Parts: sequence; C-alpha cells; structure tokens
Amino acid sequence: MIPRVLPALALALAALGAPPASLPAAAQAVSADGLTFDAYLELLKARARGEGVREATLERMTAGLAPNPRVIALDNNQPGSGTARGYPPMSGYVATHVDAARIGGGRAVYGQHRDLLAQIEARYGVPGPIIVAIFGHETSYGRVKGDFDLSRSLATLAWEGRRRDLFADEFVALMKIADKGYDRSQLVGSYAGAFGNPQFLPSVYLRLATDGDGDGRADIFTNRPDTFASIANYFRDAGWRPGQPWGVRASVPSGFDVSPYRTRLVSPVCPRVHERLSRWMTVEEWRSIGVAPQRPLADDVMVSFFQPDGPGTPAWLLTGNYRAILEYNCSSYYALSVGLLADEIVN
Repeated sequence: MIPRVLPALALALAALGAPPASLPAAAQAVSADGLTFDAYLELLKARARGEGVREATLERMTAGLAPNPRVIALDNNQPGSGTARGYPPMSGYVATHVDAARIGGGRAVYGQHRDLLAQIEARYGVPGPIIVAIFGHETSYGRVKGDFDLSRSLATLAWEGRRRDLFADEFVALMKIADKGYDRSQLVGSYAGAFGNPQFLPSVYLRLATDGDGDGRADIFTNRPDTFASIANYFRDAGWRPGQPWGVRASVPSGFDVSPYRTRLVSPVCPRVHERLSRWMTVEEWRSIGVAPQRPLADDVMVSFFQPDGPGTPAWLLTGNYRAILEYNCSSYYALSVGLLADEIVN
C-alpha cells in the first residue's frame, strides 16, 4: 500500500515536536495507520534500544533516514498468492539459470576451493557443489549483491505496513549486526533486506552465519570460508541429510499417469510449490509402478515424483534434501535449478 498524506499528519508531527513544514515531503507522508515515517522510526529505535543495541549504533544507522518509494514499488510488484494456477515451463527457467556461464563460474569456484569445501562438508554434511550452486544463484559468485541501504529499505517496508511484523523484526536484527562493528556502508543488499554472498536476511545472519576461518568474525560479505560455512550451516539447520542427493532423474513408463499419486496434503507454507509434488513413497514403491531412478538410490529412501512440464518431459525423484533447498527459497524453479547446477559443477 503506497503511503499517503492524511489530515492526521499534524497530530503525528506534533508527537515528534516538529511542525510539518520543517520535514522533507517523504517524511511527512503517513502509513495506512497514520504514522509518519519519523514517528515510526522512533518506535523501531526504541525497540532496538530495549533489546540492547547501543545508542551510537542507532544514530549512525538511522541518520538522515527517509522512506524509499522505489522499495515500496518493488515490494508491491511481487507476485502474490492469488495469481493464475498455470506454471511457466520449467525448461525455460533452467535454460537461463543453468547456462554455460553459471556452470563455468561454478566449476572455477569449486576447483579453487575444493579442499576448503571438503572440510566444510565433513563438518556440516552438505556437499560442496550445493554450497557453490547457492553462491552462484544468489549473487553470481559474489558479483551481484545489491546496493540498497538496508537500514532505509527495512525501515521503509516496516513503516509501509503490509508486512510490518516481518520487516520490523529484520530492522532490529540489522541494528544488532551493526552493533558488532559493521559500517552502514557495508550493510547494503537487496531491496527486501537480504545481503552478503549468501543473501541472508539479518535474522538469519544472527542465527546461522558462521565463522569459517577461525578469525572470530562471520564475514559473509567478502570472506569465502565464512560464506561457505554459513550456507552449509543453513542447510544443516534445514535438515539436509548427509549422503543423499537432492534428487535424481527418473525413467517413466510410457503413458504413466501420476494423478493417483498426487499429494493429499496442503502445506501451510508455499502451498503452490508443494502441491506440484507427488506423495512421498520409497524408491522401491516407485519402482513397483515402473518409475525408476537413473542413478543409484537406496530402495528405502523416501522420494517424491516431480515432472513439472508434464508427460513426456524430464522427471525426477526428489529426496528430502530437495525440501532443504526449498527452505532457502520456496520455489521449485529455484530449487531444481540449484540441484541441476550442483550436478553440472562436478560433471
């Protein structure tokens, strides 16, 4: 919802002790619930202060802060849950996201850090190619990380109010990160608050960012050991099962009808993603109806059948590790392309 100027503005400004004419136009706009940006920012600062953030940190992170209309426009342009039920072809997405440039870049990164990634896999159980594939998908191997001032973006989105609780929490988390000594100029990223090589939200950074090289600091901005260890820690937390692939291509008998095996469950999170997957059965059960993995996979592994572009097109048997990728970004387009890129990196 785009902020608008309301007659109640004078009351909100009076609470700040400032006349309307003394504030920039953007700061005089009010959110749907009648709060000026500056008034709401004071509430955010008070909450962060109450959670232990130092006053000097709050001052340097909020100096000159004003709403960012571009951030609001970008947020309102995101597709909602009420869009049409059809799905764009998976093949087109994969072709543009698992292309020669990204495969080549991933192989170069993997070759350069093979020993480090092996150490991280031994510690966390997450394969190096998966870590590198996430790195490639999120930031093109560290080249594209976003340049939005995170303080301004998160304060804007929290004030605007459409998803206030989420972004207020992230703003306070960002203040806690800044309180560790990070400069405001370093705390930049996507318009919605993700930052660094793995594009973590601030709350995720506080919970899962990891010191990968023993220097006492979890630097996901430029430090690759910290970046890789943090991604691995995310996947371990999401339930990655060591020793299992994310999924394998499946052979499907001619005329196979998956409809009797559709899931009956309705996921409370990302339902449009999970409704496309079949019910979960063992590899042995899928074999008994003619669907077989094209690479070795133990008979007792639970898998879901996925043929996103319909009969006669590529199909996969997905393990629980595919769901761990969905925890990172709840999109089957994203998750499948991450898995396929990881496979290409080591092929």
